[in-house]
Amino acid sequence: MAGVAAGGWHSVCVSETGDIYIWGWNESGQLALPTRSLVEDKKAVAGQAIRLNKDGSEENRIVEAEDGAPAAFISVQPFPALLDLPLGSDAVKASCGSRHTAVVTRTGELYTWGWGKYGQLGHKDTTSWDRPCRVEYFVDKQLQVMAVSCGPWNTYVYAVEKEKSRHVDEGMKCAYSTIKN
Repeated sequence: MAGVAAGGWHSVCVSETGDIYIWGWNESGQLALPTRSLVEDKKAVAGQAIRLNKDGSEENRIVEAEDGAPAAFISVQPFPALLDLPLGSDAVKASCGSRHTAVVTRTGELYTWGWGKYGQLGHKDTTSWDRPCRVEYFVDKQLQVMAVSCGPWNTYVYAVEKEKSRHVDEGMKCAYSTIKN
């Protein structure tokens, strides 16, 4: 593994080849796995059944999706699950907040998902997502994301202009001089 991050309720690892492994609690979609609370918010729940473990804890929730097919809800992922980013993007860095996740790709794009109540996902609203969504702000501004760090309910991003980021050292010097001035 090339990197690891731990949030309030979940963890993520990034492999040297750009794969993402994620596990923990999934109440807000922070694992990029289906979660009941987000589907209910979107009014897509048709029916529900709760499966209980022997100790009485919930293991899985099954509902019918909008197309009538069963959808499995995962409230806890107890072991690392492989997660694919859209378009086969490779991850290089990851960070976890209390209930949200952020990943930087090799091409400098930022993907976020999970709890978005305070705008911490960067998608211009307070929507929560249970799948990775690219933060369009950096694409629109032609910025390359170099690093990300999530706080409990916020996200910090370090980005540089794309033409200045051809060489990481040059990009960092340009960003540093811009911040310094």
